[in-house]
Amino acid sequence: MKIIILGAGQVGASVAANLVSEDNDITLVDNNPEALQLISERFDLRTITGIASHPSILAKAGAKDADMILAVTNSDEVNMIACQVAYTLFHTPTKIARIREIEYLKNSQLFAQEALPIDVLISPEQLVTDYIQKLISHPGALQVLDFADGRVQMVTLRASYSGILVGHSVKNLRRHLNGVEYRIVIIFRNNNPIIPDSNTIIEPDDEIFFIGSQKSIRQLLQIIRTKEKPLRSIMIAGGGNIGLRLAESLENTYKVKLIELDSHKAHLASETLKNTIVLNGDAADEELLNEEDINRTDVFCALTNADEANIISSMLAKRLGARKVLALINRAAYVDLVQSNTIDIAISPQQATIGSLLAHVRKGDVVVVHALRRGAAEAIEAIAHGDQTSSKVVGRKIKEIELPASTTIGAIVREEDVIIADKDTLIEADDHVILVVADKKNVADVESLFQVGITFL
Repeated sequence: MKIIILGAGQVGASVAANLVSEDNDITLVDNNPEALQLISERFDLRTITGIASHPSILAKAGAKDADMILAVTNSDEVNMIACQVAYTLFHTPTKIARIREIEYLKNSQLFAQEALPIDVLISPEQLVTDYIQKLISHPGALQVLDFADGRVQMVTLRASYSGILVGHSVKNLRRHLNGVEYRIVIIFRNNNPIIPDSNTIIEPDDEIFFIGSQKSIRQLLQIIRTKEKPLRSIMIAGGGNIGLRLAESLENTYKVKLIELDSHKAHLASETLKNTIVLNGDAADEELLNEEDINRTDVFCALTNADEANIISSMLAKRLGARKVLALINRAAYVDLVQSNTIDIAISPQQATIGSLLAHVRKGDVVVVHALRRGAAEAIEAIAHGDQTSSKVVGRKIKEIELPASTTIGAIVREEDVIIADKDTLIEADDHVILVVADKKNVADVESLFQVGITFL
């Protein structure tokens, strides 16, 4: 696929890195030649220096025969104009734009084809906000992912020394989980993926990925986390786009405090939020945190624009007694460094965004893509089409499908039913099939399984 990425910031660079590794023809456009130079030294792609929305730059980038434009510059206006130019002058089939400003997002009529012809809107801030909300509503989970419009969920749990998971085989664990319908689809042990069988023994610090219906996952978490108290108090560091949205979404359910260093932003937050205590101060100020009862805080969320500030304030909050700490971290190198040590969960905006973008790049009828373990693996929801003659999956039991190595099918959604997959499960036309691909090199082979042959009408 020929793809033009506009913007070589952290999102654009991360997307480029993911797509280049899948043999796509990538052109990256940015007005910063130094940023382009750094990326071109690492990846096999073409770079163009210039203003992303200028017709001459888009023409030079090959917009005339591009399959897709991803406009992810730091300017909403540039992204919108670039999509308009691509549609009007070059008839680019698919146009995806990152839009951050709520004022634009809440007026959906702006993005009709006769207005601003953007096919897919991506709001990283909203994606991250939704992601954190799920983590808060699923205490104990490191990751919560939705499939089939939320009917199926995948949660990641870390096996603790004192928990009920450690020491059990996958088969024996079912006896301790009271008949909850679920499947363990993958385990990460020492950063290495394991596709488990019934005899796999769970070890301390394993990251375990469970899949099941939404109801089953809630039951599972209740059983595993029986000793945990319910969450009541949330403290948020940072009153920017993400912090403000999160506070607004939580303030009617939890006791929420928001700390913002910038006095102007703090004032705006206090005017916007109705049931949140807004504090103008430094979230890394030990005295302030103690005054605001950090030791009684259930979740501390560090959501400023600075990775270092988020890391420091989270580590301090944890040391002062916060029950769980979450930190927003943009630099991928920092994520593995801090997570599972003092910081409970490190959240990468790039990974949240990339999953939304990849669903539109995948071949076959792929409707959902989630990055696992910072992109090392993927969870994919694909729709099976065709019949036994034209399809490689329809009309076949899972044990008869030639799945790529380190790939497993976890669940199937058939109309309103959620089916936990096993080797004898038969796949039917229009099933939503949820797979985990432990090695990203096998993604193309998985996509080909869900492409219908030319004999299908």
